[in-house]
Amino acid sequence: MCKIMSIDKRSPVLALAAWPHWTHNATSNHKNDMASRGRKEPGWAQLAALRTALSDEAARRVKAAAEAAAAQAQKEAEQGLFLAAVKDAQPLKTAPRHASPPPYPAPVAHQRQQTEREILKATLSDELDSSSLLETDENLSFHQPHVGQDVVRKLRRGQWVIQAQLDLHGLRTDQARDALAAFIRDCRRREKRCLRIIHGKGHGSINKEPVLKRKVISWLRQKTEVLAFCQARPADGGAGAVIVLLSLD
Repeated sequence: MCKIMSIDKRSPVLALAAWPHWTHNATSNHKNDMASRGRKEPGWAQLAALRTALSDEAARRVKAAAEAAAAQAQKEAEQGLFLAAVKDAQPLKTAPRHASPPPYPAPVAHQRQQTEREILKATLSDELDSSSLLETDENLSFHQPHVGQDVVRKLRRGQWVIQAQLDLHGLRTDQARDALAAFIRDCRRREKRCLRIIHGKGHGSINKEPVLKRKVISWLRQKTEVLAFCQARPADGGAGAVIVLLSLD
């Protein structure tokens, strides 16, 4: 048995009514698709610019490689020309070198040294009587008028550390005078203020008299840079030495 189905055909009026709606949707979908493609795919102008840039870069590299090869070839050619030009060259024969003579020693100002010795002798006289400086032979002391007696007491007690010393044992009078003056100058230059000068007790001199001791006392008293001095403590030399305090001004 056959079943007959009927087909419902829309009327022309309904088809015409649906046509504007379908055409609007199709047009809108086409525009959206074109806009999406424009965002995702580069344009022809961009592709052309990229192709040109790649071509220029390749040409630049080829040119740089060619220039480097030409420079290397020129360098090798110049080296070859130089080697060909000097291949027959021979070293020159030179006379042996003579060693330079040693430099002359610095001149010694003998006249100046003699003048300084004469000035030293004039400023440090051996004729000054130092007996007035002695309270007793074991309690020798001296200080400049502007220096207080308390400075001498501190010096005698050993309140200042001895920073340098000079031993005059075995020297003649003129040698001891020069050595003492040079020692005082050097100590002032090095800013050494408290000094010990060993003159001995005179046991080895004629008549066992402390000749050098009296002269050292006299010389020190004439030096304006000597603020004060006193006989050393027994531990520092006793009657055979004096402790001197210098001014650095």
